[in-house]
Amino acid sequence: MPVTESSPGLTELDPAIAALLKRDEHGLVAAVVQQHDTGEVLMLGWMDDEALRRTLADGRVTFWSRSRRAYWRKGDTSGHVQWVKGIRLDCDGDALLVQVDQVGAACHTGDRTCFDARVLPVVVGDRTTGSPDA
Repeated sequence: MPVTESSPGLTELDPAIAALLKRDEHGLVAAVVQQHDTGEVLMLGWMDDEALRRTLADGRVTFWSRSRRAYWRKGDTSGHVQWVKGIRLDCDGDALLVQVDQVGAACHTGDRTCFDARVLPVVVGDRTTGSPDA
């Protein structure tokens, strides 16, 4: 059964989890969203304690929108739902890895991921020679 705002005792992020978070000056933590079964990186969003609490309790991903200054649960308007499969906190406590089962496009542009469209030119390194690939 999903936890709701009215569920007694479950309206705040667990203090033990909150103590592990290293938030930015706006109280936010980066949340990298990854397809759970392929490892594909889908998008980056931002969470505060409440967005993380909702995500942990609901089984769907909720973000804090910095531009709209409001919470938004992925898929409520688009139908492109992110079903939570696991969440990990990085070693510094300043980033989350949210593993999901993505329904439809993850990016607001309609692309599968937010990292499809803008590929930057880069020199590719080669670990066997210790120098760039020729």
